[in-house]
Amino acid sequence: MIRFQIAKWAAWAPAANTSQASLLNLAGLSNEAPSLSEMPAMLRRRAGRLGKTALHTAYQAAEQGTACPVIFASRYGDITQSVEQLQLLAQSGVVSPSAFSMSVHNAISALFSIARKDTASYTAIAAGEETIEAAFTEAIGLLADDDAASVLLVCYDEPLPAPHHVFTESPAFAHAFACRLVKADRGFSLSSHATTHPADDLPDGLAILHFLLSEQHSLRHTAGARTWLWQQDV
Repeated sequence: MIRFQIAKWAAWAPAANTSQASLLNLAGLSNEAPSLSEMPAMLRRRAGRLGKTALHTAYQAAEQGTACPVIFASRYGDITQSVEQLQLLAQSGVVSPSAFSMSVHNAISALFSIARKDTASYTAIAAGEETIEAAFTEAIGLLADDDAASVLLVCYDEPLPAPHHVFTESPAFAHAFACRLVKADRGFSLSSHATTHPADDLPDGLAILHFLLSEQHSLRHTAGARTWLWQQDV
């Protein structure tokens, strides 16, 4: 079984909600609006609020000057952009090509790649309530390849805009985190098994990060017919 450790991480969430989520004790959590000064202005202007938060954490967790595979994972992506474009299309029959380009799921990762002139592998993942696990499974697979010394993983989501806000699985608040993962003899592992137990509440991305930075031995997350088991050697 491949095990991993976190070499570097960064996270963002609004201050008003971090206390509600009992995450104020998560040292290193930033709640200031990201300026994204690391990215050239021409590209930075194309990113929306969610994109800026995701990219901010990606820059903070990335290893400067070293290319590695990058995974961007989001259950809904920048759906606000998509809804705005659909509303504009319904009203005027016209869609801005530049705005549309930022509504696709891999747009935020593409900005990061272009800005860094990075030709390494980039992957954009969306897997419903198992998005976090799917992203880490992909990262573990890349670490199993001896050519990948590390993998940068970026997870982000925000509440669904109207009219989709009525869906209960929408995140409670916007958040993003990034981790640079490295293979290790002792560390974290992830596995799953079939289950018929009722589903637990989905831990948001910051709750997963909180576990990864804690000394807890395990965390279980049931999604549909599958239970994911996060484990740590401590």
